[in-house]
Amino acid sequence: MIGRIPVLDVQPLVDCGRRPAKAVAGETFQVSATVFREGHDVIGANVVLRDPTGRSAPWTPMREIAPGTDRWAADVTPDAEGRWAYAVEAWSDPVATWRQHARIKIPADVDTELTLEEGAELHERAAAGVPKTAGRGRVLEAAAALRDTSREPAQRLAAALASRVTEVLDAYPLRELVSSSRPLTLHVERERALVGAWYEMFPRSEGAVVEPGKPPVSGTFRTAAERLDAVAAMGFDVVYLPPVHPIGDAYRKGPDNALAAGPDDVGCPWAIGSPAGGHDTVHPDLGTLADFDHFVARAKELRLEVALDFALQCSPDHPWVKEHPEWFRHRADGTIAYAENPPKKYQDIYPLDFDTDPAAFRGIVRETLRVLRFWMARGVRIFRVDNPHTKPVVFWEKVIGDIGRSDPDVIFLAEAFTRPAMMRTLAAVGFQQSYTYFTWRNTKRELTEYLTELSGETAAFMRPNLFVNTPDILHAYLQQGGRPAFATRAVLASTLSPSWGMYAGYELCEATPLHEGSEEYLHSEKYELRPRDWTGAEHAGRSLSPLITTLNRLRRRHPALRRLRGLTFHRTDNEQVIAYSKRATRPYAETVLVVVNLDPHHTHEATVSLDSSHLQSFGLNPAQVSGKETFPVRDELTGDTYHWGRDNYVRLDPGGDSPAAAHVLSLRPSTSTGGSPAHDRQ
Repeated sequence: MIGRIPVLDVQPLVDCGRRPAKAVAGETFQVSATVFREGHDVIGANVVLRDPTGRSAPWTPMREIAPGTDRWAADVTPDAEGRWAYAVEAWSDPVATWRQHARIKIPADVDTELTLEEGAELHERAAAGVPKTAGRGRVLEAAAALRDTSREPAQRLAAALASRVTEVLDAYPLRELVSSSRPLTLHVERERALVGAWYEMFPRSEGAVVEPGKPPVSGTFRTAAERLDAVAAMGFDVVYLPPVHPIGDAYRKGPDNALAAGPDDVGCPWAIGSPAGGHDTVHPDLGTLADFDHFVARAKELRLEVALDFALQCSPDHPWVKEHPEWFRHRADGTIAYAENPPKKYQDIYPLDFDTDPAAFRGIVRETLRVLRFWMARGVRIFRVDNPHTKPVVFWEKVIGDIGRSDPDVIFLAEAFTRPAMMRTLAAVGFQQSYTYFTWRNTKRELTEYLTELSGETAAFMRPNLFVNTPDILHAYLQQGGRPAFATRAVLASTLSPSWGMYAGYELCEATPLHEGSEEYLHSEKYELRPRDWTGAEHAGRSLSPLITTLNRLRRRHPALRRLRGLTFHRTDNEQVIAYSKRATRPYAETVLVVVNLDPHHTHEATVSLDSSHLQSFGLNPAQVSGKETFPVRDELTGDTYHWGRDNYVRLDPGGDSPAAAHVLSLRPSTSTGGSPAHDRQ
């Protein structure tokens, strides 16, 4: 039902309000609505937040963001985790309406005394709602001045229009005909749900021994724990492990997904389950549960969180196959159907069948919750879910909802490279983070369009995690671009999104595909051990770890890089050069401006143009947004300082001395140096 003053189309609105919008504690986001009324009276609007206890925070005034459209907005910041509510209130502002009329009538001597008396009465009424300490006396003085016939009418009006009075009434307006939207739910989670740098590693490769003519020796949780110091030193927040469970023998895959495996082939970790156990067991080659606990404890000492892969599928040897045959689909010949993505066949993996009968569905839900809670009890609070789009959405809604009610700090990342509708719906029903199409967005236009969508349209419920590579995905851009391509994608991922990730070997620029046109790695770590010479690469200067360390350090230093909303793309006159800025207001106001050469093979020059609205949004004073004044910016990758203005020349060389063909510029707009925009010469 529409209120006395209509409040329509409140945003954010997820699934018509049936599901909560999302934020993290301390995150600022915009609430907007269409607000209007009949006639010409002045109206106001505000946002009301209610915290998890039901207490209302001081309401936030809204402003009309595009005059003439009736669209109002305000930024709000929930400061604690839990279930909040938000609503938009609209109201008639009789004092502002009176001011509007009085400014016309008094100079024209139309109903002068009547207009001044009406103003006095309104100011007296308004004063009743102003605390004494907030300026009630000023409002009453204005009322008295409006009745003071010893003064000229213009003087009496001026007393009421004085800024010392209007400022008080802007903060404590007289509100009539207050109308409210229905309250909408806001789910506020811990910061890691939005922000984090992820590092994916196979424990079995760390400390592994692979020698010609000898059976390979797997690494263990203990040897993998020795790698954690280097991961933490690069500034990562999360170390993500592929499945660590026993691997089946039936139809085990050989190197590079070969159908026939030799006696010493280690198999694929996603073929989960053997006589040694299933999803609640660790592979004997990796050690024991006590060794896993040691790995988690060492990570915690280094302020790393452990994310565990949760792949809801089985090898033919998994205990579930015998214990719960009703959980699987059987073919006409009585055999269990293995996974297929024609023409690909995965004979070593049996998918679960959620359509057998309701009892089986409930059984899968119960067992899923049991397995998740088993690992949660061992210190795992983050799960990367493999292929969630191949399971029913309602299943994930039940599972994540159940976990969230008892353990709201647990985070689920959806590995769903699939249709947009499915990706969005998985996010809406509970997944805190989502993989994206970022890997396949490489041109300026592709990046601009996609990240504008992710930081705007879907940011209320879908949080992107920009992985630069995965064990399955080695994009042609990396295969063909060499070290500069790896540097470029790392800069983009770490500065465009508050969450980004990389799979081990990225820092070594591993780029050999299985064959031309393939995105699979040659000698894929999914099927064999891949010990790496980390120390040798560092000493030889072949590792990108210094750049990655710098990028992660900048993310911690600059709040703007830890926010999803507030991303703005800027015009450049070269399609190979992309420029964008991110703005934060909490805990302090700042802007970070990033310029990247997208061509890993050639040097490019461009002019980056910033219009007045951009410059003002950076917090620059009026003198710095007019004419040819400049302001200092610091390149956080090199330490160099430049002076920028409206139009700025850049030259970015992928083969130069800089760690990347990019600028990550922090703005320092406190002073203006004057003069013309200085060129950025490298």
